[in-house]
Amino acid sequence: MKTILSFKKDSKPQTLIIGCGRLGANLASRLSDAGDNVTIINDNADDFRKLSPSFGGLTFEGDGTNFELLTAAGIRNCNRVVAVTNDDTTNLMVAQIARKKFDVRQVIARINDPERGAVCEEMAIQTICPFDLASQALMAMIKDPAGPDSSKGELPL
Repeated sequence: MKTILSFKKDSKPQTLIIGCGRLGANLASRLSDAGDNVTIINDNADDFRKLSPSFGGLTFEGDGTNFELLTAAGIRNCNRVVAVTNDDTTNLMVAQIARKKFDVRQVIARINDPERGAVCEEMAIQTICPFDLASQALMAMIKDPAGPDSSKGELPL
């Protein structure tokens, strides 16, 4: 009689984050606290101190555009990759690698230059641009000064 071992694949979302600045560390900590499996790559190990004490994921120090490092960090099993370094070029490279080479389902890149968004749209890469978000929120506040109470964190988007 043959015995076949089967292992149930973890059904938790697998997220790979590139960049452990304030945004990356906060996002990684929140996703980890919500029960996701999170791995974060950053080029400076000192930045991992920004992660919350409850962070239960993995950390890798190195270049987030390096194929071997991405593979070691588990990109082949990821549902999503989020590139949030301070460098648009790095974020776009990571996003393109995740989409084209590893066929990751959801790819998100932070871009600081809104004009770079067109490149991402063509490749089905979601983007977030802090400049655009801040500009939209400020315009909404200017148009409706008596609108949502920003002191309570109610910002219109």
